[in-house]
Amino acid sequence: MTFRALLLIALLLTPRLTSAEDWFPSRFGPDDRIGAANHLDPSIVKQAADLVTVGKSYALGMEVAADTPAYPPRKYQIVITQSNDGTGPVIGANRATANDDLLITYLGISSQIDGLGHLGIDHRYYNGLRAQDFVDPSGLKELGTESIPPIVTRGVLLDMAALLGVATVPEGTAYNRKEIEAAVARQGTPIRKGDFVLFHSGWHAVRNSDPDKWWQMHPGPGVEGARHLAELGVVAVGADSTAVEVIPFENPERPFEVHQTLLAKNGVYVLENMWTDDLARDGAHEFLFVLGQPRFKGAVQMVVNPIAIR
Repeated sequence: MTFRALLLIALLLTPRLTSAEDWFPSRFGPDDRIGAANHLDPSIVKQAADLVTVGKSYALGMEVAADTPAYPPRKYQIVITQSNDGTGPVIGANRATANDDLLITYLGISSQIDGLGHLGIDHRYYNGLRAQDFVDPSGLKELGTESIPPIVTRGVLLDMAALLGVATVPEGTAYNRKEIEAAVARQGTPIRKGDFVLFHSGWHAVRNSDPDKWWQMHPGPGVEGARHLAELGVVAVGADSTAVEVIPFENPERPFEVHQTLLAKNGVYVLENMWTDDLARDGAHEFLFVLGQPRFKGAVQMVVNPIAIR
């Protein structure tokens, strides 16, 4: 049975939640719209900057291309529009020519950040916002990714492949509190309020060998693990997988519950398809993390290339 078939069955079996849920208002107040980014402050930025001792930078974003596997119907297309075809007129005595480009793409493709308007619970999103009050075909009226402040903080890479002694962690392997604490203890990198936590599983190796499997299933945080990270006060969670969530799901009747736990219930941002191989190879378990996403007004998700510096 395919992943899409399993997901459809799970959605059909999932009971509807009632408004009696107690996950809103947010700990940051009923009017808050930036979630766990509230944990960030100048002292956290200064402490994170002190982690730079080597001067080496790492691009955490993948290259985006038309053949990058993505959840259907997501796709990417770029069109180069030229001032001429190489034989046409030029401009001025300096013979200026130019190229321009047009991008046709989903914003939730390749390396991306999920904003707080992405995953909800029974049509309610972060801080209990009702979909009918802020979702519009022309863009989100609230919780758009343009409202995410710059995220400059301490990054912690949890090398789950090294913890388990494998090159690639198998799909369906959940990282819950026990596994997270074991990785933290092994590396000596305690998780602190305001941190960005990044999981390395070696999952990008599967992209070349089995691209359909690469995006359809993978290891990742479980619900308990997501709840634990949110309680620690992290600002964002990322992984080298397409959903930053263990798939197959821990409970097939509760699909994407990790996303719900992080985004809707706790305002913790999700960074998918991060490139972690270089950090893991260098044993860079602690680093300065910098993210300033493009500010497309009303966007649900955004393609990003965060930077780790050590």
